[in-house]
Amino acid sequence: MSLVTLSDRDLWVEDTGGAAPAVVFLHSASGGSVMFEKQLPAARASGFRFIAYDRVGWGRSTLHATGAPGTAADDLEALRQHLQLERVHLVGTAAGGIVALDYALTFPQRLRSLVVANSIGGLQDEDYLALQRRLRPSPQFEALNLDLRELGPSYRAVDVEGSARWLALSRQSQPASPPSPAQTFRNRLTFAALEAIRVPTLLITGDADLYCPPSVLRLFAARIRGAETVVLPETGHSGYWEQPDLFNRAVLEFVTKH
Repeated sequence: MSLVTLSDRDLWVEDTGGAAPAVVFLHSASGGSVMFEKQLPAARASGFRFIAYDRVGWGRSTLHATGAPGTAADDLEALRQHLQLERVHLVGTAAGGIVALDYALTFPQRLRSLVVANSIGGLQDEDYLALQRRLRPSPQFEALNLDLRELGPSYRAVDVEGSARWLALSRQSQPASPPSPAQTFRNRLTFAALEAIRVPTLLITGDADLYCPPSVLRLFAARIRGAETVVLPETGHSGYWEQPDLFNRAVLEFVTKH
């Protein structure tokens, strides 16, 4: 890993390097780039350049004292330019999926393909926001432990060590200093906005995801032209971690086609 300085911020980046097509992974709000330890070897073995980084507010990425938060989409574009990448495959999970959608709407010409996994998408349609409140009533849902919210029951029951590792990496991803102000978005994300996406798109969720169950995934698929979908069995909100073999196979088979 290395620290990349971009104007008024430093991004902590994992980059396997080389001239192979790049797959950029965007992490969730529960952890940083370290959470993709099960994706790096699979991507590299499949002949891709693996890139993941801590977004501002997570892990070891920091905003300079004089810096403004800006948008995560602009950070990604600045990083793409810094690394001299022409076009990339973009994979965003959970909150990272929101950033991926914002980037796809802003810089579609820079994408080979788009994968959005286990993400509520950040859509602002009132009926959709009401649906999300029904799925996760507040404040009861927020009172649940993080692993209960974000790891499926089957995984927690079967892999105690893996659950503990996920929690440890999540804690490791929290910044040592006070968090930076939240970043904003380039676009107002709505179902109507999704209809403008023309990049080849794969949507993934788990059948036990409390945030984006398969019924919600179908709402997204109906608005993104030609979107493919994958539902991971017995999987919660962290498909990349709970079912890495299935997740990696779905992602890598998709990006290989594009």
